[in-house]
Amino acid sequence: MTRTIEFIFDFVSPNGYLVWGPLKALAARKGATITLTPALLGGMHKLTGNAPPFMRDAEIKGKNAYAQLEMQRFIARHGLTKFRMNPAFPFRSVELLRLLLAAIDLGCGEAFADSFLRAIWEDGLNPADQAAVDAVIAAASLPAAALAEGAQSAAVKDRLAANTQAAVDRGAFGIPTFFVDGEMFFGKERLGQIEDLLG
Repeated sequence: MTRTIEFIFDFVSPNGYLVWGPLKALAARKGATITLTPALLGGMHKLTGNAPPFMRDAEIKGKNAYAQLEMQRFIARHGLTKFRMNPAFPFRSVELLRLLLAAIDLGCGEAFADSFLRAIWEDGLNPADQAAVDAVIAAASLPAAALAEGAQSAAVKDRLAANTQAAVDRGAFGIPTFFVDGEMFFGKERLGQIEDLLG
């Protein structure tokens, strides 16, 4: 059995932030590796007819309130006390995802994800603020010029579109989605199931 957890990922998902630390802890406990697959959540929604839960469930009495309760329980369980809802949410994430793909190609994908998840969901970074984005890259000592060049390449742009389509073709409809040995798990609440599968 593989010891790889593939994480279909977009920075715009608050649940992508919330699950990231616990997922890394799970992987460390189980001797597993995490593969980040950047995919555009907005594109996934268009391809599947899905929508953000706060919009999709707005007319269902009690459902969004319960979702908030479950989020608070998850935050409390995992000690994610630095989490703050981003003031710019929902924001455009395509440029950050292209930069992440470039970072993965350069071998610094996890460091890039770490830095920007903290900046967005703890410090309130607006991804539309290019100066602020550049400051995060500089503070993390990431290769700014190489990242910018890679993110603007046709290959990276095409790969993000292909990742998004491939995720949907495999059954994904939102984020966070995980694949382990071809088996799909959706939602941060599935970490226990993934841990059981890894044995």
